[in-house]
Formats: sequence, structure tokens, C-alpha cells
Amino acid sequence: MLTGGFDAGVPLAKQAAHILKSLSSKQSQLFRKFDNMTKITFRDHAGKTRTIEAEDGSTVMETAIRNDIPGIEAECGGSCSCATCHVYVDDAWLEKLPKAGPLEEDMLDFAFDVRPNSRLSCQITVKPELDGLVVETPEKQG
Repeated sequence: MLTGGFDAGVPLAKQAAHILKSLSSKQSQLFRKFDNMTKITFRDHAGKTRTIEAEDGSTVMETAIRNDIPGIEAECGGSCSCATCHVYVDDAWLEKLPKAGPLEEDMLDFAFDVRPNSRLSCQITVKPELDGLVVETPEKQG
């Protein structure tokens, strides 16, 4: 169990490292889970951006819904049975994502203004390798 407070005279990173050393392995893993969140930048069609911390293992769509990102409707709740979570993946990130599967490709047929970098955000799983991912929402969904 941790006791005491933070010392304003000691850098926060140094204090965090000290705390991590005193934690059990299980506690340490939990602390790191929340300390190392993956950042995703959502850009709307007008160019306004919002960078959000996403929980690894969730989807880009779930992250958007939890953070009230405009332009992501997600009518099917992430079951890949609509195209209302359509996004454009920034070209720098396309190679880092797995290819769209057949079901996702079929659903993209129902999306507005499909482009080569179109993806359904419900099919993109957040993981540390995607830290910094940039996606843009289309002018309209469906």
C-alpha cells in the first residue's frame, strides 16, 4: 500500500519511477496501463483536430464515442453492420494497420465519399504501435 503524498521539489517522473518500484507486479501492470495510453488525433472535414487518449484493446470507434467526437455516429455499435463510423486514415498510418477484411470492404460500399484510405473505425483496434494515429471524419456518414 502506498502512503504519503507527492513532493513538489522532486520531478514527477522520478516520483512515479519510485512508486513503480514499490508496487507488486500486478499493481505495476495496472499503473502502466493507465500511464501509457495511446493517443489518437481525430480531424473533422473542416480541419479541426482533437487528440484523445485511447485505451489499448478498444477500437477507434469506441474511443470516438466515449469522447463525443463529432462525425462518428456508430449506429450499429461496432458490429461492422453499417458504415456510420467511416474515417479516412492518414496516409502515414495506412501501412501500420491490418488490411480491411471482406466484411469491412462490403460495408464501405455504403459509406459516403469512399477513398483509398477509407476504413471503418470499429475495425481498428487501438494498440501501442498506433500511438499518434491520425484519422479524419468525412463530411457526412452513410
